[in-house]
Amino acid sequence: MNKNSASEIKTMVQEKYAQIALQDKAVNEASCCGVGCCDPADLSGTYTIMSESYAALPGYNPDADLGLGCGLPTEFAHIQPGDTVLDLGSGAGNDCFVARAETGETGKVIGVDFTPAMIKLARQNAEKLGFNNVEFRQGDIEDLPLSDSSVDVVVSNCVLNLVPDKAKVFEEIKRTLRPGGHFSISDVVLLGELPASLITSAEMYAGCVAGALQMEAYLQLIREAGFENILVQKQKPILIPDNILLQYLTAAELDEFRSAKAGIFSITVYAEKPGGTGAKNISREQKPKVKIGEKAACCEPGCCN
Repeated sequence: MNKNSASEIKTMVQEKYAQIALQDKAVNEASCCGVGCCDPADLSGTYTIMSESYAALPGYNPDADLGLGCGLPTEFAHIQPGDTVLDLGSGAGNDCFVARAETGETGKVIGVDFTPAMIKLARQNAEKLGFNNVEFRQGDIEDLPLSDSSVDVVVSNCVLNLVPDKAKVFEEIKRTLRPGGHFSISDVVLLGELPASLITSAEMYAGCVAGALQMEAYLQLIREAGFENILVQKQKPILIPDNILLQYLTAAELDEFRSAKAGIFSITVYAEKPGGTGAKNISREQKPKVKIGEKAACCEPGCCN
């Protein structure tokens, strides 16, 4: 996959996510961001690989939830009434509608997505809900269709790993944020090396894994873009079942991958654009939080090797 051009990668992702827009949510949840589904006999309404439940969040609308995320960035985003919120890779509108519940009638929510089928689906959902302060724009998040310093908060859920030029996305986030504005982004990152056959697989790129960066490299891009007060708000391991990995690896390669203890993780990262009045009041109830440079604690009993 790394040998393909950026335009080829974007075309592949757009085609895959046009298909995913029409898939059943259960298929998406039991796969890697909707791609690489396990045996249909293994599917159940409660089994997910990456996605987390939004059901307890105000504004949640099941019709807009395609089960494609790897975290709950909107829950951590400190959205205030009246804020203008931007969602990168807005899909069917799930995070936008949750953000709308936080920013209220006086705020505004803008969703940007690369795939026309997703934009169509999101607009249909917004129309059914009767929201006049939520809009969806088709566009490339490497070149956002927004003015400079026009939004207060940026959120995104399992999207930047799909983008060839992640550094450019962080530059665009900084450009569109107002001074002192901030982002909360959930994404897939790596610790250790993936097998070459996963890295070169188009399916696993669209499935959020082959396009993921090493965690430190991802955080370094945020630093280099000029953000401050960087905080890993949440970190959890993603355990991809053997029957999915065996679609891309031989049994011997799978054994080598497992024994190498390479890790695939979901992280939710917060950072601020300089120029505000100081760091936001991060809630102590939002655990775990890891200052950059510290080690993350085990997220739950038994999750660490």
